[in-house]
Amino acid sequence: MMNRRDWLTHTCAGLAFAGTARVGGLAEAEQSIPFANRIAVSTYSFWQFRHQELRDIEKCIDLAAGWGFDGVEILHRQMQSEDNGYLQRLKRRAFVNAIDLCGFSTHQGFLHPDEAVRQKNVDHTIHCIELAYKLGIPTIRVNTGTWGTSKNFDELMKNRGIEAPREGYTDEDGFGWVIDGLERCLPAAERCGVLMGLENHWGLGRTPEGVMRVVNAIDSAWLQVTMDTGNFLEDPYDKLEAIADKAILVQAKTYHGGGLWYQLDLDYPRIANLLRKRNYRGYVSLEFEGREDPTTGIPKSLAMLREVFGGRA
Repeated sequence: MMNRRDWLTHTCAGLAFAGTARVGGLAEAEQSIPFANRIAVSTYSFWQFRHQELRDIEKCIDLAAGWGFDGVEILHRQMQSEDNGYLQRLKRRAFVNAIDLCGFSTHQGFLHPDEAVRQKNVDHTIHCIELAYKLGIPTIRVNTGTWGTSKNFDELMKNRGIEAPREGYTDEDGFGWVIDGLERCLPAAERCGVLMGLENHWGLGRTPEGVMRVVNAIDSAWLQVTMDTGNFLEDPYDKLEAIADKAILVQAKTYHGGGLWYQLDLDYPRIANLLRKRNYRGYVSLEFEGREDPTTGIPKSLAMLREVFGGRA
């Protein structure tokens, strides 16, 4: 017969073995289940600044939920009000549709020599952070802005996003302004719990080196990267990989019917693989930028993203 001490020793050893076996079994099971990113859609995909019948964000939420998206990313410029009642209606609409509000795409312009203009953009960004907080959205897309030396966006796109700095200034001046502007927004981001994601968008964010220069200089948990798969127009894969470690949201471009300004033949299995290698666990948010009717182009895009990134059919 065992005495009390022997019994306790024997029992604890058995429990420890069982616990180890269980944890090991769970780990093996988790490794055998392929990870699936959740798939969202930007409200921009519906509106595209031209489909006025699809501008209403509540309608976009309804359609996104009906087609099977997991989340919705709201374009700030698409909002028809900033009143608190409107914001809370959007939250309610998302909740009753069992869909997340997972991102907020905003616009900034820090590439300007006038400090008052830059401060206005800091104030605007802080305002957007506070709107995201009221909406329950955990991240906002931020930009460096452009130099504004192109006649319009069409000309900027014709020149592949390349434009000269303002006369008398250089990109070095611009990097200082962008870093200073975003640093001033950090206290609001931390206070509200809203991550800023600097997008590879245009301006000084046109290259991975430009994006990472800003993010690394600021070196804050509250400024990371929003990766856009369609904004590196030449040799995109190495460039996407260069910013992947800091990505907190991925915006995935598709172009059914031909691109509005340009079209890239993106290898999404390759992109998904590079993100998996970086252990990216976040949302993949569709930005449909094709000429096809969004009500057919968006569901086609969702099917492709589900196939590549996993998830429910």
